[in-house]
Amino acid sequence: MAGTNATALSHLPDEILANVFAAVSDTRTRNALSLVCQSFRRLERKTRTSLTLRGNARDLHLIPDCFSYVTDLDLSLLSPWGHCLLAHRLRDAFPRVTSLTVYVRSSATLQLLLLDPWPELRHVKLVRWHQRPASTPGSDFAVLFEKCKSLWSLDLSSFYHWTEDLPPVLTANPVTAASLKGLNLLTTSFTDGYRSYEIQSVTAVCPNLEHLLVACAFDPRYLGYVGDETLLAIASNCSKLSLLHLADTSSLANRRGDPLDEGYTAEDARISRTTLIELFSGLPLLEELVLDICKNVRDSSFALEVLNSKCPRLKVLKLGQFHGICLAIGSQLDGIALCQGLESLSIKNCADLTDMGLIEIARGCSRLVKFEVQGCKHITEKGLRTMACLLRKTLIDVKISCCLNLDTAASLRALEPIRDRIERLHVDCVWNDLKETDSLGKTNLNFGLNGFDEPCSSTTKAAEEFVDYFGSSADIETSKRKRQRCNYLMEANWSNGNGYWCNSWDRLKYLSLWIGVGELLTPLPAAGLEDCPNLEEIRIRVEGDCRDRPKLSEHEFGLSILTCYPQLIKMQLDCGETRGYALTAPSGQVDLSLWERFFLNGIGTLTLQELDYWPPQDEDVNQRSLSLPAAGLLRECDTLRKLFIHGTTHEHFMNFFLKIRNLRDVQLREDYYPAPENDMSTEMRVASCSRFEDALNSRPFYD
Repeated sequence: MAGTNATALSHLPDEILANVFAAVSDTRTRNALSLVCQSFRRLERKTRTSLTLRGNARDLHLIPDCFSYVTDLDLSLLSPWGHCLLAHRLRDAFPRVTSLTVYVRSSATLQLLLLDPWPELRHVKLVRWHQRPASTPGSDFAVLFEKCKSLWSLDLSSFYHWTEDLPPVLTANPVTAASLKGLNLLTTSFTDGYRSYEIQSVTAVCPNLEHLLVACAFDPRYLGYVGDETLLAIASNCSKLSLLHLADTSSLANRRGDPLDEGYTAEDARISRTTLIELFSGLPLLEELVLDICKNVRDSSFALEVLNSKCPRLKVLKLGQFHGICLAIGSQLDGIALCQGLESLSIKNCADLTDMGLIEIARGCSRLVKFEVQGCKHITEKGLRTMACLLRKTLIDVKISCCLNLDTAASLRALEPIRDRIERLHVDCVWNDLKETDSLGKTNLNFGLNGFDEPCSSTTKAAEEFVDYFGSSADIETSKRKRQRCNYLMEANWSNGNGYWCNSWDRLKYLSLWIGVGELLTPLPAAGLEDCPNLEEIRIRVEGDCRDRPKLSEHEFGLSILTCYPQLIKMQLDCGETRGYALTAPSGQVDLSLWERFFLNGIGTLTLQELDYWPPQDEDVNQRSLSLPAAGLLRECDTLRKLFIHGTTHEHFMNFFLKIRNLRDVQLREDYYPAPENDMSTEMRVASCSRFEDALNSRPFYD
């Protein structure tokens, strides 16, 4: 508004502006606000509560003192990792810290950092990817529990340690143990996980836990396996739990299974139906439950019915290797379908789940916002499509993985009823002879709910045919029920009055893909994902053994096909589970540098701003290193602002990135177990790391 009496944002009272600034989470936006004027800068600093420090430990004396209101401080990315910190300088700059994340190479780091601890420190996350040093068991935790008597939560999910380290220290510090409300022990470095007696010991001295996440072993062939006794102890010792996450260590690798597998393991878990009922009865405050057991839990339908009545607050449920979760006999709901308050449901490796089970789950769990299904051999496109119809009003987050009858094209066709609503999606890239020139994604999507290819004459007819088709199996008999279902489907499951589905993924912002090594990404648009106007972030996970593959016949993987997504600015390209020869390959084999060239060819055509890249690895020499071809191809990404490489590389390869004009943040993260001690990475060579950081920060920036 023109004139001297115009009202500007700066005229608002500071109390209102502070609330406005506090609602802004994007870092770049906050930085821009702080540059407007002194008043805005002061308010921005006052309302910033979270900060992650980058740079080198040698420069800690340069830490600014204007972020005194920060309560959440992350020091885990300081380079070199885990070296001694100037603790008094940090406490002076950030006096209000209540949540701390720090890389701890040895116990000396914590001893210095907590010599005079923050008085209000409540949450601590420890990070370590390097080998555990040879020291007294528990020495890494002793100083933490001695100094921080009022600790509320401890996160060890990224901390390389031994399971026998923690229980004795908790027992020796009962006051601190009793104050704990959250404990995360889902450490991906474990091979065996926490044993039964260790879990019982931890829960016995931590009676006030509200969040408990543990990596353990359910295999009865191993000593210390988790069975009935352990679950009963958890329910008895920690009755206040609102989040319980028990996962077998074999599930933490997150590797794709075999779709041809029948779904039953050779051994059953030693978990009875009676124990499950007692577990659910003893935890009435549960809101989130994950039981990823990786061993058969049979006939679980009745126990899951009890879960609904005993845990009325339950919103999130994930089950792995549970069978008989939904019997789908007649029209009466049973099993997991009775958990009507669920908003997120994940079903993994359920051998007897069928289309009728999916439909019953959709009928009962009508509030589902997120649904994941993995490793279920008997479900088909028709059942999943009907489920999508019934959940059209709520479902926006879907993951479909490792299901024999659901390749990429079938999965995307099944989700046609919610194409215009879905925001997050994961599918496996299984093409089944689909070619880039095929036009599955461009066909007239005029399928009726009866599952046939010909269009229905009206939505009413389609809904009636749906009820007729599933009526005999679901025992939906009355005409009143048919009319209700017809009206529901007409109102909720059709895009317009003509019965045509929306052809565009209008709200899709995040896409996750799994693809086998040697396969191409190019058929993706033809499979049905050609029109994603608002897609901002994509994650591609490439998995497999290059050593079993012949020489490459194609020039590139197909990243250039992603130029059809105009808003794509973030990518995670994860080749960490791609294994091959990092050094000299045998005759007739291709080493990893050529595979990296194959994966990254065409990435320069994308307008990415952020890229996370996991290089392939040679497990025999524990090496995950960025090669020269990969560094050259990444340099072609002229629009990048952030580049995170989850591995190692050489200093002269890093210098390629200095030519990327807008690049502001480059990080090498050796976040795999164990991080190498004596390689040529910049993390290990402090001088080269410093030289690169100085060169990066001394360049002129234009935005």
